[in-house]
Amino acid sequence: MARILVIDDHDTLREGMTVTLTRAGHAVSAARSGAEGLAAYKKSPFELVVTDLKMDGMDGIAVTRALKQADANAVVLVVTAFGTIETAVQAMQEGASDFITKPFAPDVLRAKVDKGLELSATRRQVEKLTARTAAHDADAALTHGSLVGDSEPVRKLLAQARKAAATDATVLVRGESGTGKELVARMLHQESPRKDGPFVVVHCAALAETLLESELFGHERGAFTGAVKRKLGRFELADGGTLFLDEVGEIPASVQTKLLRVLQERELQRVGGEETLKVDVRVVSATHRDLQAEVKAGRFREDLYYRLHIVPLQLPPLRERPEDLPLLARHFVAKHGPRVNRRVTGMDDGALRALTRHAWPGNVRELENCIEQALVFAEGDVLTEADLPSHLTGGAARLDAGLPVPHGDRPLPDILEDLERQLIARAYDKAGGVKTETARLLGIKTSALYYKLEKYGFLPKGERPEEG
Repeated sequence: MARILVIDDHDTLREGMTVTLTRAGHAVSAARSGAEGLAAYKKSPFELVVTDLKMDGMDGIAVTRALKQADANAVVLVVTAFGTIETAVQAMQEGASDFITKPFAPDVLRAKVDKGLELSATRRQVEKLTARTAAHDADAALTHGSLVGDSEPVRKLLAQARKAAATDATVLVRGESGTGKELVARMLHQESPRKDGPFVVVHCAALAETLLESELFGHERGAFTGAVKRKLGRFELADGGTLFLDEVGEIPASVQTKLLRVLQERELQRVGGEETLKVDVRVVSATHRDLQAEVKAGRFREDLYYRLHIVPLQLPPLRERPEDLPLLARHFVAKHGPRVNRRVTGMDDGALRALTRHAWPGNVRELENCIEQALVFAEGDVLTEADLPSHLTGGAARLDAGLPVPHGDRPLPDILEDLERQLIARAYDKAGGVKTETARLLGIKTSALYYKLEKYGFLPKGERPEEG
């Protein structure tokens, strides 16, 4: 069923066309003048407009010209009793897709309308694909890192994510900034039944309230100052696929209300429009905030929270999976080396030990940035400690310096574990990797040291303590 607008100031012809097209299964609206029809189209665009050429006031040529100015994709069929070449050419020059000469049989009208609707569907699909491509190109520039790791927290997360991917459930990905929330969202899409559909991203924290609403739901031409043409929203672009709402905790209250309606009803209206659009979208959202605390503080709607929080996935920060750090570091050398510094093929042990001494408040994203920076300045074919950024090798990272100040508001056990790991790393470095000497410097038994070295990723699991 298509939405069709019939414009004619002759009652008999208008009503006849309306009846014919309604019987053909279309939703038909009728207007008695060109101005009335144009106003109806601007409120809610139609898939096809059938307009008489000769009308009082605004004639069919003027209607066609105005419709094409309002919507470049408008498909217009002009009805004329003056079937001359000049009239047809003028109508086509103004943007009409076809014309039909009076009198005509119902079958001829239906055939012309079917042809026009095929053209309309093609134009809308091209518009959607073009918008999706532009959105994808913009989003690709904001994607960082890669979900790499073999630690227990990562294996557990991936197992949960794969189970969630097989369903159509709404997922909330939680984690600190830089942990790879978008990468998990992309994995959920790629391993889901929707993998052949679009994956569309909205970076909620990067947009002002008015822009975010337009970005999510789209807008009609003239909806606000600067809205010079219709814009399809990200929900429409994600139809049949997955919509990723990054930093959903930053969405303002007014937009939260509209988002809740879309999640509940699976339908929306563009800003400034009246047409209700159905959408088939799986929503995956992410946040670094504690949304339950935001709900208690009155900054986030409780009903929206429960709509988003069907399947929660928690990403571990890098400090909770230090055994993944060498794997990640080498991955980023391989990823950026060919582009930044082709000579570099790896990292030495000194550089890896220096990396383990850092708390990584920026998580995997910070690590990737540091590796890329080191590649820029590296002189040899492997990265050394001297190639790393100064904040990793100087000041608090030196053995004779004080411990670094912990970053962020974190539980005391987490802070103490960080400090213990850094102390062990410094002693291990000072002892040249000799375990018995490392244990002596720390004042602990060698067996206890092995446990801690395994725990913090300095050694592979299962390595036996030294004898003697």
